[in-house]
Amino acid sequence: MGKTIMVLTLTGRVMHEAVSFIVFSLLDLLDFILCFAYKVADFFIEAEWKPCYCSSAKEAITSSGKILVSEQGESKIVCLSSTKVELEEVSDTLYSRCSLLSEVSKFTVNELKRIKVEKGTTTTRQSCKKIKKGTVRSKFTVNSTIVEMLQGKIGGQQLHPIPRWSDCDCKFCTSWTTCSKETLFVRAEGPEDRKAKEDVLFIHGFISSSAFWTETLFPNFSNAAKSTYRLFAVDLLGFGRSPKPTDSLYTLREHLEMIEQSVLEPYKVKSFHIVAHSLGCILALALAVKHPDSVKSLTLLAPPYYSVPKGVQGTQYVMRMVAPRRVWPPIAFGASIACWYEHISRTICLLICKNHRLWEFLFKLVTRNRFRTYLLEGFFCHTHNAAWHTLHNIICGTASKLDGYLDTVRDRLKCDVNVIHGRDDEVIPLQCSFNVQDRVPRARVKVIEKKDHITIVVGRQKAFARELEEIWKRASG
Repeated sequence: MGKTIMVLTLTGRVMHEAVSFIVFSLLDLLDFILCFAYKVADFFIEAEWKPCYCSSAKEAITSSGKILVSEQGESKIVCLSSTKVELEEVSDTLYSRCSLLSEVSKFTVNELKRIKVEKGTTTTRQSCKKIKKGTVRSKFTVNSTIVEMLQGKIGGQQLHPIPRWSDCDCKFCTSWTTCSKETLFVRAEGPEDRKAKEDVLFIHGFISSSAFWTETLFPNFSNAAKSTYRLFAVDLLGFGRSPKPTDSLYTLREHLEMIEQSVLEPYKVKSFHIVAHSLGCILALALAVKHPDSVKSLTLLAPPYYSVPKGVQGTQYVMRMVAPRRVWPPIAFGASIACWYEHISRTICLLICKNHRLWEFLFKLVTRNRFRTYLLEGFFCHTHNAAWHTLHNIICGTASKLDGYLDTVRDRLKCDVNVIHGRDDEVIPLQCSFNVQDRVPRARVKVIEKKDHITIVVGRQKAFARELEEIWKRASG
């Protein structure tokens, strides 16, 4: 009996691998075809060939005003302007995602160029030393897509119209364009500045919005908590009602600066608690490290912290963990499409996000308005550009930084650290939370039985609101 089960398990695994290989090979081909289709559509609709990340990096150093991409070690781009040299984190997973189609097409070219590249290495390094009267010791290559995408931004010009033809142009999605100052949408509740004793910042996860907190937790806090704490929930850059600039790369720096400009500075927040979910946990850690003396407690829900093995490139490892190119379970299949296929995911956004009003109407019609649609609104109201870059630059691109962030929290910060995870979470493995505890031993890990990535909050908001109040009280005491 045991041998039979083992054989069946092995057979099922082999069949799954075979089906996954066939399906994703076809998707590789489909994404290649869609790349050309969108190039043509963009040209005829917007009168310009739009860049994408299918282009390979050019082995050259461009003149001043271009962007350099390091493909050795940590991935960075350098914006050379007339006033400063600015570093931004850009994940190499944006333009380097190995697949069968790409490997076959590149193999012959790489072999033919191998000797030439080896001979040209010395020349390239010497050219790098001439940039900005200093020395650049790493070997840099240029990703032509990033150069094109930021050329307008460096020159102070907007590269793409707002919105693009494939984005939604309803008032909800473009409300930020009518405001003279570009800041995040912030939902603030609680007493006035002088009466509030402490502040709390809520950061939502990927393709979500502030409603994840305001529709669940905010109504369930006790009167004592509402009179003690100022509660701030933001729509992250590119999501909900917040700005969705088409010339942004949605880097960690951009997300953090927008939170600071929208919450910390205008509301004069000096010390605060942070509650973050999923992708928001990465921003919470980065924000805590940037303001080590201000954070009083960190509450991380399902943090996507994958322990990267030594000698493995972090960005590519995390991408494989988040999006394993498997057809089962369905959540892994969906994540793989969103992460690996730039043009297929753009098509999905075109069909769903651009037409979110229709989908919301149909959903309300089918359910007869028995289900609140705030989760759907958070899921629908973003652009492909925002989701694509945030997914890669935050989740994948910070893989090599999270160890340092957690070490700083462990060694320099005195704040209370709490990690909460649903036992049935299929999006972020439970082990990720224990990885945080391994790095920060004082972190408390609480596993919620029979709850997943969303129901860890939705459906247990009253209990979770009480838990947060206890955490804040303990951290302040």
